[in-house]
Parts: sequence; structure tokens; C-alpha cells
Amino acid sequence: MSSPIPYARELGDFLRARRDRLTPREVGFEPGGRRKVTGLRREELALLAGLSTDYYQRMEQGREVRPSDDVLDALAGALGLDDEERRHLFTLAHAARRPVPAAPTRAPERVPESTRRLLPLMDTPAVVLGRHLDLLAWNPMAEALLGDLAGYPAHRLNMLLMMFDDTLTADRSCPDWETQALDYIGMMRTAVATDPTHPRATAIVGELSIRSAEFRRLWARHEVRESVSGAKTFRIPEAGDIVLEWDTYPLPGNPGPVMLVFTAEPGSADADRLQLLASLHATRLISWILQPRAVRHGA
Repeated sequence: MSSPIPYARELGDFLRARRDRLTPREVGFEPGGRRKVTGLRREELALLAGLSTDYYQRMEQGREVRPSDDVLDALAGALGLDDEERRHLFTLAHAARRPVPAAPTRAPERVPESTRRLLPLMDTPAVVLGRHLDLLAWNPMAEALLGDLAGYPAHRLNMLLMMFDDTLTADRSCPDWETQALDYIGMMRTAVATDPTHPRATAIVGELSIRSAEFRRLWARHEVRESVSGAKTFRIPEAGDIVLEWDTYPLPGNPGPVMLVFTAEPGSADADRLQLLASLHATRLISWILQPRAVRHGA
């Protein structure tokens, strides 16, 4: 029977996903005959880690086990985990082996006033993300890039929900779409590791798991990310494709929000397209402001 402790279930799912991505040849085993699994068998992983198959199986099943740090080190080595994945493994295991995991702190997420003052002064798109990728604040350049964020319902303002919304600017035909989707999913996985039953995480993951087969496939990979930087292609009808680099910067709090900033190489064609997009957005905004109040509010 599986454990009622959410951390133990997350730990078991993470171990299974990482075992599935290894092949026998990668770890020096001969595949031999027909195999029912694409990755390593449980007994093969247990052998590599120096564990009994029964003990390792109980861990994957989320049953009541409390692995020592030595066992976790052995598993991390056998699975070939990188530094982020190793920290994720230890976070889950340390929480799972406590008799009663401590109740997580769920204080409301707030954007520092100094950050709110900074955002409109930035001449590049920037947003503030909560721990579950909710959009807490943004600047006009971000709205030019991402669309009418102010007109969106507050509970829908989430980077993961927007990433899988075909009506927004996230174009799945872009070659880097899946890479960025995995980055956001990895950030959500890291948040889930600290509080698997958080209502916001449960709502977002639950909704996307129901309505998106693509999300289910990527979520099952158990990717984890602590902080992210990368590149993203935006397909904007008025300006063409814009390739932007993006980085995340932590803000005060534990866990606190992060600022995500998109930038273009100065003097590049992408920088020119971004400025064109900003000018078009400003023109539309001015036209809206100059409309009679009755027209503006649909009277």
C-alpha cells in the first residue's frame, strides 16, 4: 500500500522517472532478451546503488521508508543525477522520512514596493512570478510582448496556464516551445517538492493534466529547475519573430517571488523588433486613452 505522505509519493515518482530514462548500456549492463521496460529494471538500479531490490521497490512505491543520506548519495550516483536533481532528491527524502512533515508556511505572496517602482522604469519586458508561476506584476513592455494581461482573470494569470493556452502568443510551432515548457514545469516541480499539497499547485497541475495530453507527457518526466535562463521565440504578427534571452532573479522572501526579465542583444534585429512592438503597444494605449469614455467602456 502506498504512503499517505505526499512527499513519499513524489519521491517514488521522481525515482521511477529517473530510472526510466537510463538504458542498460549507459550503465554497463547488457540489454539481453526482450525487456518489458524502456529504462533500467528496479533490480538493476538497486544493484548499482548497493541496495536490496525490496528496499528500493518500497521507495518507488512511496511506502514508509526513511533512507539515510548515504543511501540517497548512492541513488544519486546510480541515477546520474545533476546537482539540481540531487538537491531535489534530498529535499523530498528528508521531508518523507520525518514522522509528521512540518506544516508548510503559506503566507500570501507580495511584490516589494521597490520592485513595483522599478518595473515601469525598465525598457525591456519584465514580470514578477510567484512560487507557482503566477504573474504578480509586470511592466508595459511585458504587456506589449505577452498581450492584454490586465484584461485576464487573476486566477488565469499563470505562465504555465498561458504556455498551454493556444489563444495566446505562446506558439507551439516555435522550435524552442517544448524547451521553455519544460523549464516552467521544472520550476513548478521544485515548488511542489517543498509543499506537494499546496492548493494553487494542485489546481494548476490538476487542470492542465485534465485538458492537455502534452502537459501530462512533459509533467511525467519529473524535470526540476531551481533557477532558469534561456531563450524564447515569440511570434508576433505585427513585428515578426522575436528571439529574446531570459533570466530569473530572486526577490526577498522564502520562498519568495522572482523577477523574470527578457532581453535582446543591443543593436540586433530582435532588439529593433522589440522596440517596434513597444511603439505599437504605446500607440494603441494612447488611442484607447483618447477615446471618449463611453466608447472606451463599451457603452
